[in-house]
Amino acid sequence: MAAGSLTSSELTRAYLERIKRVDPTIHAVLRTDPTALSRAAASDVRHRDGTSLGPLDGIPVLIKDNVETKGQSSTAGSLALAGSPPASDAALVTRLLRAGAVILGKTNLSEWANFRAQKPTSGWSAVGGQTRNPYVLDRNPCGSSAGSAAALAASLAQVAIGTETDGSIVCPAGMNGVVGLKPTLGLVSAQGVVPISAEQDTAGPMARNVVDVALTLAAMSGPAPREDGSAAVLAGGPADQEAGRLSGLVSGGDLRGKRIGLWRLPVLGEAVDALMTRTARRLRDAGAQVVEVTPPYQERLAALEFPALLSEFHRDIDAYLATRNGPHDLAQLIAFNRGNPAEQSCFPGQELFEQALSAPPTTDAGYLAGRAELRDLSRRSIDETMAAHHLDAIAAPANPPAWTTDCARGDNDVIPSSTPAAVAGYPSLSVPAGSVGELPVGVLLMAGAHQDAALLSLGAAVERRLQAWRAPRYLPTTGPGAAGR
Repeated sequence: MAAGSLTSSELTRAYLERIKRVDPTIHAVLRTDPTALSRAAASDVRHRDGTSLGPLDGIPVLIKDNVETKGQSSTAGSLALAGSPPASDAALVTRLLRAGAVILGKTNLSEWANFRAQKPTSGWSAVGGQTRNPYVLDRNPCGSSAGSAAALAASLAQVAIGTETDGSIVCPAGMNGVVGLKPTLGLVSAQGVVPISAEQDTAGPMARNVVDVALTLAAMSGPAPREDGSAAVLAGGPADQEAGRLSGLVSGGDLRGKRIGLWRLPVLGEAVDALMTRTARRLRDAGAQVVEVTPPYQERLAALEFPALLSEFHRDIDAYLATRNGPHDLAQLIAFNRGNPAEQSCFPGQELFEQALSAPPTTDAGYLAGRAELRDLSRRSIDETMAAHHLDAIAAPANPPAWTTDCARGDNDVIPSSTPAAVAGYPSLSVPAGSVGELPVGVLLMAGAHQDAALLSLGAAVERRLQAWRAPRYLPTTGPGAAGR
């Protein structure tokens, strides 16, 4: 684009045509943005005039549909919000637009970011139906950022935006063979994003490579922009300067002398464990020191997290629904679902909604003690492990091989690797590690608070060493006994 051999208009049209051709197979994109081509044309003028806004200027971006976009239904996958488009953009969307990005459209997700039923089916929503995994179509894309990850795997956009409370960026990224970053909590503004918990929710960038994730992070991070466009980005510089700094840092990453702790998680199966063994060997061959670790306190984190999220969801979803047309609070939302057969067409349950409605308020002493213990133990889990072994990062499998999608059974998603960083508010990054048969598996890298740039640099070096990405083949199914790769 800088050389003039490619225009944003050409790129945007190519993606829009590919969405028309490919998306009916995977159901990742809910709708395209009618302003995309006009924004692309405006970007082309800036490029011709030498007034480009930075590396994201003219780049098509897909946005998860729990992130508000002005005038477009931003539904969280629910019919309850389908008829009431928001009047303004989420803060992160405003930042992307000010960086010149072209909003290509909205992606499907696990309805209410997978916080509705006890046994949900990831990638399903009443608004968008079931998103499929592009590698094997009867397999699940993981959630809740299912559409964002599957769209990238199918080359329907250059980058996409997901959101995560615990695993909802990094698991879909791993399961669809792309890169996903859950940033440090607070680095990206949550204004205009449908919530689960202010204590854990964050949006984050997803792409097919780490450099594109880094450039997108630089554009979208920081507090809600003021009307004059001023607001800090990461280290305090303008978005284009910070993007250049991040791009140089990421491109220059090296594994020599890095210390990485491998958390194996054999619960994810022998094939995944064998892939992690091969990954560790390749990282050692590149000069990294890999030591095996087991972060402490995991059982206690698992016991404490869910009750805290129930209380926080009731508080935060009530506050959010008050800003939208439709159900005004959680009780009305539950009643809406009970009376709407389409909301029950894959799975009828809304047990998490019902449990949240009766959960203790966030002023309750028991809740406050539980969240304080969660915060303390999750941070100690990572900090103590990294300090004890002098680590640059902890690595773990990001996901098991994708399970078969089945509305009656629900998900098969025991994936504990995302929890420590998610609860602590620390960054985590999923990078393709290889495949089990046809099914991608990611390696999840995590580090301490505000180590996003260093983690991206390390992730880019891991990505270059593993060279694990491969294009999906859209197979209708695959056998259970396929060998690992």
